[in-house]
Amino acid sequence: MQSAGSGWGNGLLGVIIFSGSLPATRVAVGGFSALFLTSARAVIAALIGVAVLGVLRQARPQRGDFASLTIVAIGVVVGFPLLTALALQHITSARSIVFIGLLPLSTAVFAVLRGGERPRPLFWLFAILGSATVAGFALSNGGSASLTGDLLMVAAIVLCGLGYAEGAALSRRLGGWQVISWALLLALPLMVPVAVLTWPASWSGVSVPAWIGLAYVSIFSMFVGFIFWYRGLAIGGIARVGQLQQLQPFFGLALAGLLLHEPVAWSMIVATVLVVACVFFARRFA
Repeated sequence: MQSAGSGWGNGLLGVIIFSGSLPATRVAVGGFSALFLTSARAVIAALIGVAVLGVLRQARPQRGDFASLTIVAIGVVVGFPLLTALALQHITSARSIVFIGLLPLSTAVFAVLRGGERPRPLFWLFAILGSATVAGFALSNGGSASLTGDLLMVAAIVLCGLGYAEGAALSRRLGGWQVISWALLLALPLMVPVAVLTWPASWSGVSVPAWIGLAYVSIFSMFVGFIFWYRGLAIGGIARVGQLQQLQPFFGLALAGLLLHEPVAWSMIVATVLVVACVFFARRFA
């Protein structure tokens, strides 16, 4: 019970941190190209990870771990950040919530395929209901459509779910922060040249909010959040704790209300209550 509670606590903290990722990305792409933002955040996070690995004298992963680390790097270091940054150039943040609401299902599917988990049938019922609630809420709040943006988000969700499940399974042996650190280090030889080639022609036009957005996605979205998220998935169950992602869009909207003084509609409160209920029952029947 203590391990399960710790898993949910770590997972919830990870979701709260990730909730600021899409708003921060949308702000950052106003000053940086999608390729530079993706590579720069990975390079900055990798330098942090390498420093921590060195200070704590962590042993190198086993040779058989590098295939899994490559999948993690493709999924959450390169794939999801790049594809969402590109998608947000075509669709609104509101529309992207439709797809973020499908991330728990993607994670649960890969928990079965890659993590060896076998949730009960009732788990899938509440997982689908929760995802449908998030998608319905997002659609009811509008958002411009774009086939390009939608396809990019679908690909991002698939890769992210794979990266989450693969990293969580590996975290059971290596530890959560170690997994993301090694994955970032593995991607570093690719990310450094991309960052150099996509370097902004002039820094004078980059706004302060864009810098803040880059800092957030580099430090929190790309490193700190994964410390808690992978730990939560590893000890609480990938499919089970992964359902907490259903709350991510609502945390993001709440942050927008607090920081940007945007109004919080009654429909958001109702949808949040329904999602919390679905998460509760998904946890119970997982």
